Parts: sequence; structure tokens; C-alpha cells
Amino acid sequence: MRVRRGAAEPGWLRGAPPPRWARVAPAVALVVLSSAQLLTPATVELGFFLAAVPPVAAFSYGALGTAVFAAVVLVLLGVPHLSVAHARGTDLATVAAVGLLSVVLSWVRRRRDAQLVSVRTVAEAAQLAVLPPLPERVGPVRCSGLYRAAQLGTLVGGDLYDVRAGPFGVRALVGDVQGHGLAAVATVAALLGAFREAVLDDAELTAVAARLDRRLVADAAGEEHAEIFATAVLLEFPPGRALVRVLSCGHPPAVLLRGRSVREVAADPGMPLGLGMADVLPAVVTTLPLAAGDRLLLHTDGITEARDTSGAFYPLVARLPVLAGAGADGAALTAAVWKDLTRFTAGLTDDVALLVLSLDVPEAADVPEAADVTEASDVPDASDGPRPPPGRPAF
Repeated sequence: MRVRRGAAEPGWLRGAPPPRWARVAPAVALVVLSSAQLLTPATVELGFFLAAVPPVAAFSYGALGTAVFAAVVLVLLGVPHLSVAHARGTDLATVAAVGLLSVVLSWVRRRRDAQLVSVRTVAEAAQLAVLPPLPERVGPVRCSGLYRAAQLGTLVGGDLYDVRAGPFGVRALVGDVQGHGLAAVATVAALLGAFREAVLDDAELTAVAARLDRRLVADAAGEEHAEIFATAVLLEFPPGRALVRVLSCGHPPAVLLRGRSVREVAADPGMPLGLGMADVLPAVVTTLPLAAGDRLLLHTDGITEARDTSGAFYPLVARLPVLAGAGADGAALTAAVWKDLTRFTAGLTDDVALLVLSLDVPEAADVPEAADVTEASDVPDASDGPRPPPGRPAF
């Protein structure tokens, strides 16, 4: 299951339908002003305030609806009990001109809103083509992801993830490219394209990492992009085996959740992608046996480097035992982490990606010894003071 954001829903003034109160406001204003004029002495003139009703209606109604309000205002100004003592033909002409201008403005607004919706639809389709929604299952692996782009109005930023099945098993990628927002989308697209090809062609995870590294090196050869870096973690679930292989390229470590136990996978952090070192100094692949019910949580530094008002980093691993609960599925876990993160921080400024994977393992399988992990209790707590997570260079 995929939870998407990037873009919050468009606001009323950015193409979305107006809220109910905005559509009710002009009618309420008509009733209130008319009633007030009837209840006040004749010397008190409120009629001209009705001239403000058509411009207000133009924000939430089309040209026809705005014209109706303008006509009603002119009729009300002609009612003896509501007429303005000093109203003359020129005054009524002025009110009529305001109404006509309001009709034109409402027509222009409707056209602009339609254009915004069209552009937004095309942009969302293009971004979803780069980072399509994850399926709930890829082969024997169940998937649940959460993605939040930092830049308002976008669905894709500088983080990425994908899960693909191939001849060598199910492989997953979580990465974080240099920068965030729309400026990083081209790099995200290049990495995802290289990964999807590698899933089909490369038998070893080290070869997959080398392909991704070469892709960034080639892209950085252009004059416009002198340096392009990315961190990533690659996972491989071999066919018919209850284990996972992990390869890290300078990325925050994966987290293993086994019941209420939470452990960081102690994989060699490796070198970030884009340095041209993947072939020379290949990262070490860590093999981790899996038991029934095990879940693997992968994330980007947008989570672990988020700060509260005091400057402390978000302690993801320390909070996971409570957030995970007993038997909580991946969708519930991602939702719980996101809710807790937004409560903790003073405001997110970086892209956020979170991926939870679980392999279908027979219940009768023995619980293996997970030697390549670090206990959650060994992870520094955020109360020790602000410190960046290990294995992640600062971009």
C-alpha cells in the first residue's frame, strides 16, 4: 500500500472547489444587510454595502451565479424600504458597473482554475510515471510505503523507493539524492530507471550498486551537473529462501522488527553513489535470516534528521517498539511513524520516504539468529543531544 502526499490538496485559490462557507457568504450578506436596513432608522443607510456582494460572489461562483447576485442587489436597492436616501441614477450605475466587473472577474477566475487543474493533472501524471505507487505485494514480499515531498505542490522530491521482482528474486531500493524538491527529480528518475534495468540483468547486488553509481557518474559529466551524489540501500529476497541480502551505499541502516524487538541491521555503510567507486571498492553484502512475522523498515534521513523545537533529532529506532505494536501491519506502522514524526518536529524541511517490507515465511520456520544487527538499546538516544545519524554524509 502506498501513502502519497507531496502535494497537499490544492487550496481554494489554487483551483480547488470553493468551501461551502464561501458559497453561502454572499447570500448571508444579502439577508443580513437587508434585515439590518429594515430594522434601523431611515437616517442610517446600509444599502450601498450591498454593492460588495457581487465581488464576494465572484470568488466562489461562476459568471452566471455572480450575475444573479448583481441583479438581486440592484433590485433590492430599488425597494422603497431599502432604498438609499441619496441614491441617484449615477449611484445605481456605479453599482451596476461593479456587478458587471464582478461577472467578468468570475469568468476569468473560472478559466484560470480550469487551466490550473489541467496543468496540475498533467504534472501529477508525469511525477507518478517517475515514482508510481507501490503494489501491496511483489511476489512473496508485502510492501507498504509512505512518501512526503518537502516542496509544496509536488508528489516527487529527492527521495526514492521501489520494489521489483526479477529472475534473481525480489529487490528493493530506498535512496536519497543530493538536494530535494523538483531540482532532484531528474536524478531520481535516472536512478530508478537504472535500478529497474539492473533487477532484470544483474545477478549480484554489488553489480546493481555499480550500475547505479555509473549512472550518476555519467549524468554528472555534463557541465550543468558537476557533482551528483546519492545514498541508497538495496535489498534482495532470493527465491525460495527465508533471508534477505542488504547492501548499503552510505545510507541510514535498515531496521529489523521482530515482534517487539527492534534492531538496526549492522551492514557496512559503504560509499555513496556517484563517486565512481562502486567498481573499485564494492560494498559488503550482509545476509540476514528472516523468521515469520519479521518486518524490515527502510527510511531516508528526512525522518532521522528531523528536529524538534530544542534541536534534538527524531529518535526513530527508540520509538519504534511502541509504534510498531504487536502484529501491526506495514500500513499501520507507516501511518504511526508519520503521525508521531509530525507531532515531534517543529516542521519538516526535507523529503521523507519510509518503506516497510515483510517476506512470507512459513510459521513453522525456526527463528534464526540475526547476528548482523544492532540492538535498539545500543542506538544513541536523542536526549544525548543533537547528532546526525551514522553512515549518512551531509549534503
